[in-house]
Amino acid sequence: MNFHLRKQHLLALLDEHGSLEVTDAAQRLRTTPITIRRDLAHLAAKGLVVRTHGGAVLPHVAKDPVSFARKATAHLAEKEHICRLAAAQIADGDTVFIDCGSTTFPLCQLIRHRKLRVVTNSLPVLFELAGSAVQVVVAGGEVDAERQAMHGLVAAEQLRRYQVDKAFIGADGVSLARGLSANSEHEATISLAATAAARHVYLLCDASKLEQDKYFQFAPLSLVGTLVTDSGAASALLAQYREAGLRVLA
Repeated sequence: MNFHLRKQHLLALLDEHGSLEVTDAAQRLRTTPITIRRDLAHLAAKGLVVRTHGGAVLPHVAKDPVSFARKATAHLAEKEHICRLAAAQIADGDTVFIDCGSTTFPLCQLIRHRKLRVVTNSLPVLFELAGSAVQVVVAGGEVDAERQAMHGLVAAEQLRRYQVDKAFIGADGVSLARGLSANSEHEATISLAATAAARHVYLLCDASKLEQDKYFQFAPLSLVGTLVTDSGAASALLAQYREAGLRVLA
């Protein structure tokens, strides 16, 4: 396949997913990672893509990261359904981690009245639960104003010190083949730190994210104990996740 054909395929993948990874693109196009890197360098020189560590994104993705507020309004009904299922898994007295994702945020309204301890790196979670019955512990670190969250080495190190009963995390994509993936290494690092000592990990993920692979693969499916999703997910697909060893709530 010559460069012009590869260019068309690479741009089509970026239009569909917003980002791509060199190794994945090389497998899809049956060529070498070196060839894909060279192609992306040509496309970047023309302003068609922006290079990232291990891949590329479209220019508008790099210039306009998705804000927490915008993400919070997407698939809102599905997220509320998911969080109702998740809240039913929490027992009084639990210590739980809630990440900074928009899918986990509606969980706060459902647990405000309960005697729990919540560990988080999310500013919206902090503000929502402050003054409620819940004891809130916030991981310190650099403030990401766009995502309204604490990130960085200090936050990750602090989270590794906590033992939590249940961790509720999101992901930008999840697939049977590649596990959990994210658009940001910052959020992935926090998720890994928080789940390292969790007794049970719940992945809260609406159906639109199933079988989606994003820029940065950060954990295998085995990290997750329970997948919590919505009724829009195909039953045959959910059966495959169960066969892969996950408990599934939908």
